[in-house]
Amino acid sequence: MAEPVLFAQDGGTVILTLNRPEALNAFTPQVLDLLDVHLTRIERDPSVRVVVLTGAGEKAFCVGADLKARQQELTGADPSRDAFAERVQRVFGLLERLTQPVIAAINGYALGGGLELALTADLRIAAEEARFGFPEAKVGSMPGAGGTQRLPRLIGPSRAKELMFLADHIDAAEAYRIGLVNRVVPRADLMAKTLELARTIATRGPLSLAAIKRAVNHAAIEDLERGLAVEAAEFAAVRTSEDRKEGIAAFLEKREPHFVGR
Repeated sequence: MAEPVLFAQDGGTVILTLNRPEALNAFTPQVLDLLDVHLTRIERDPSVRVVVLTGAGEKAFCVGADLKARQQELTGADPSRDAFAERVQRVFGLLERLTQPVIAAINGYALGGGLELALTADLRIAAEEARFGFPEAKVGSMPGAGGTQRLPRLIGPSRAKELMFLADHIDAAEAYRIGLVNRVVPRADLMAKTLELARTIATRGPLSLAAIKRAVNHAAIEDLERGLAVEAAEFAAVRTSEDRKEGIAAFLEKREPHFVGR
């Protein structure tokens, strides 16, 4: 079986590839564990100047957690705690706080937790075919891996609410227009352009890069940590609701959900 997260190093650039294209690179506990291992290794390696994060295949960057796997957790004994969501927040936090700059090369769908993953990167480069969205409201859920906190800081509260309320997709051109991504390039050029940018950044002073990243992130970090705690509490309440169970069942059965507000 292929490794679900690939690690490659090209000079001072590390490329992490989510390698589950048959599942649209949805993440699992194993994926999160491997990301944890790789990020810890990168943090301790001064030879790594820049990190690129991407997805295998042409269809998806990442579509978040596998709903079929998450369905099994709805009957958890402790409704106030979601161990999987806690693990996701830990790994995403590691990525966001990584000393080195992180560039997300978004090759296809970045949905739900996959878009939340992209939001932890410092820069986002999208293929023209990439699509973005938070579909959670369609299945009676809500973003639970930092999306409610990081997205408004990037594109503003009103646009963030619109994207999450409607639960629809936007294309790469719209993502660029609202400031969700830094650049849009042809799919065939995505990795070449991303690595070109990474190599340029890698020539800058590593202490300068780390200091800039810490300084820019500093103002938001304290508010972010408080906000993530609020998000986690809200997500814990929503995830055990009748509406979420109905939403996921409807998704798996390919029918429209019937929400009752409880």
